[in-house]
Formats: sequence, structure tokens, C-alpha cells
Amino acid sequence: MNTQVHFPYLVKAKNLFNNRSNSGFTLPEMLVVVVLIGILATLGIPNWLAFVNTQRLNTAGSEVHLAMRQAKSQATKEKLTWQASFREQNGIVQWAVHPATVNPSAANWNNLHSNVRFDSETNFQPSLSTVQEVRFDYRGNAKDLGRITLSSKSGGKAKRCVIVSTILGEMRTAKEHTTVKDDNYCY
Repeated sequence: MNTQVHFPYLVKAKNLFNNRSNSGFTLPEMLVVVVLIGILATLGIPNWLAFVNTQRLNTAGSEVHLAMRQAKSQATKEKLTWQASFREQNGIVQWAVHPATVNPSAANWNNLHSNVRFDSETNFQPSLSTVQEVRFDYRGNAKDLGRITLSSKSGGKAKRCVIVSTILGEMRTAKEHTTVKDDNYCY
């Protein structure tokens, strides 16, 4: 009596596996994969760059808003006129918060991201040289009304602005619109 059991389909499967184990991808298969990756990258990279620029503007706008709020808070706390100063130094937008009696050149300046710039919609009047000053008196009232508007150096329509909208020192943030209002897109 023969005790060996023969399973022919196992032998065929084993031979099939052994024959395919040394094979790789063919050149046409590799080219298709490379072309598909190239197409996806071409479609995705501009969207990714726009997203990154928008996030940088959001962060910069938040920093500008925080600087103005800090100046207003310090003015009411210390019962003195404080200011948030903004300038562009060596292509970098910077901000500082200090008492109005301190010369802005002696203030502690902080940098915004290097890809952020002042937009032409910024309308605070520079006092000394190119420093934009947003002043708040001892009650937190704004000395001037206006806006700091930021945009990206690498282009695009995205803008972020911080607007001092009342003499009581009320501030609001805004972003670009597709229509113009009072010669501004950021309102």
C-alpha cells in the first residue's frame, strides 16, 4: 500500500512561485509609475505652496494683532502712551511694542517670516524713517486709525490685515476679498 499522497496543485504552485521570485518590475511598469508620480506632483505642488504661504500670512497677521493688543493693554495698565511699531529692515518685516517715549530704534524688534511683506494697503503714516506706529493713550484709545496689511513676497492674492477701526482702539482682523471696497481688497 502506498502511503504517499500526491498533491499535484501544490507542486504547480511551488514551481510558479519559484519561477516568479527572481522577476522584478519591467521597464514599462516603472515608467508608468514615474509618470504618474510626476503628474501628481505637478498638480499638488502649487496647491501646497499656496497653502504654506497662506499659513505664513495667518501667523504673521496674528503676531501683528497680538502686538497691537499688547500695546493697548500696556497703555491702560501703566497709564502711559504705548505703541506697536512696524518696519521693514533688510527685507524682513519686524514689530516692537514699547512706550511712546522710547525711540523705536532702541526697541526690542521681533521678525515676521521672511516671505511676508507690507502690502500697499498699509496706511499708517510712518513717523521716523519707515517705522509705522500704532499708538494707544493711557485709556487704550487709538491715536490714529488705519491698517497694517501683509501679503506674500512670492505673489498670490492672499492678504491679511489688522485694522484699528475706532478711536476707542477697537481692532479687527480681515483677509482679502475679490471685490474692492474703499480702494482696498482687505477689509
